[in-house]
Amino acid sequence: MTQTHKELNGMMLQAFQWELPSGGHWNLIHKNARMLRRLGFTAIWLPPAYKGSAGANDVGYGVYDLYDLGEFDQKGSVATKYGTAAEYRACISALRRAGLLVLADVVLNHRLGADELEHVSVRPVNPENRAAAPGEAMEADCYTRFTFPGRKGRYSRFVWDHRCFTGVDYTTQDPSHSLFLVDGKRWADDVDAEHGNFDYLMGADVDVQNPEVKQELIRWGIWYLKNSGADAFRLDAVKHISASFLAEWLSALRRKTGKELFAVGEYWNYDLSALETFLARTGSCMSLFDVPLHAHFNEASRSGGAYDLRNLFAGTLTDARPELSVTFVDNHDTQPGQALESWVDGWFKPAAYALILLGRSGFPCVFWGDLYGIPSRGIKAVSQLPALMRLRRTGAFGEEHRYFDDADIVGLTREGTANVPGSGLAFLCTNARGGEKRMYVGSRFAGQVFRCDVGGRPPVVIGRDGCGVFSVADGGISVYTPAPKLKTLIWRFFHR
Repeated sequence: MTQTHKELNGMMLQAFQWELPSGGHWNLIHKNARMLRRLGFTAIWLPPAYKGSAGANDVGYGVYDLYDLGEFDQKGSVATKYGTAAEYRACISALRRAGLLVLADVVLNHRLGADELEHVSVRPVNPENRAAAPGEAMEADCYTRFTFPGRKGRYSRFVWDHRCFTGVDYTTQDPSHSLFLVDGKRWADDVDAEHGNFDYLMGADVDVQNPEVKQELIRWGIWYLKNSGADAFRLDAVKHISASFLAEWLSALRRKTGKELFAVGEYWNYDLSALETFLARTGSCMSLFDVPLHAHFNEASRSGGAYDLRNLFAGTLTDARPELSVTFVDNHDTQPGQALESWVDGWFKPAAYALILLGRSGFPCVFWGDLYGIPSRGIKAVSQLPALMRLRRTGAFGEEHRYFDDADIVGLTREGTANVPGSGLAFLCTNARGGEKRMYVGSRFAGQVFRCDVGGRPPVVIGRDGCGVFSVADGGISVYTPAPKLKTLIWRFFHR
């Protein structure tokens, strides 16, 4: 992330959720670009823009044609779920004019919706232990040939066939078996170790070890950046892709474009050591979403008050590598009805968002479904979220002091800085009964009143030692900020 975004208390918006209605989303984001900037966002993560196998109904992760951004009549439509290629480019242009970094969602792992069957030699693989020796070779018809007839070779004449893939999950000869290795191929060895080897995820698994495939993906990346105007990446399913390839791919694009190309990868593993291994393998060429922290939020929200809040950041990327951590509460995969459903209960969401927005560690990502709700599921927006976002812009500056010294009530303070007038804050949350905590906010606030912006608690007068006794209600949060000096004088006059 650029220094400018760090100085601005940068904040990302995941600008979609899984169950958006089809059509018009690029135009909606375009229309509201300046408003998103005013809300404090410095980066916008847009959904996958290329044609998926389900055409206009595809969220974008069932990748069919990376070069079709809503321009060609393929898979039953010209537009993608979110609009046309022209609308996508106009949306990105508006976001960049508003001063926002634009993250393109890039899916390199798999392809679905092949145009033709191929007769291929494959070997059955045990889905639960992909590291075991595969079975005997068999001849089978597989969906592995992608010719993109609707595009007719525009932008790239590269044809994807079985030589471009390592494995498939379906053959017409043996539809009951769920995983096959293309004969003569091997899984990448620098991937997640789940199931022995987690190279394969779905569809036709892209063989990034194939030199021709590697060069085509680099050519595509350069074309995409130039054609779309995006200037950063969210990389999907990186645990299933060769780590060395990802490092090489990003390095090639950065070298050829001369741009920083901020990137964040989705490595879905609750074990911090797996994330650290990936970072070591890639030379820390990208940030990662802090999946362990999300898991802690989910557990705390569903524990009925039994979760020990002192452990919220234990074993998280934010604790171990804060400079490479992108924090989040929920996303499109964790929302109800999805494969990785692990939805953080609504009562705890204000606490979770306050922890990632008001602290100084990590780069926070706000989910569209939390900011605007998920109408199809009857899920409402997190009502305190706009206030917490505002407090990140105005108050979350200066040294941080954490008070994670109680199982049920934890807090943090920020001392503020002289060059951000009115900055500084105190935050408390509880997953059980309410209470009080004495916390240090800075000696420069001695005698000043801190008002409660979120939580409805009484004001607090800061003592000569820079400490105040702050309170929080049962199962809630409270956020205090320094009142203007005139209001402090008025308050002290009436409370003599």
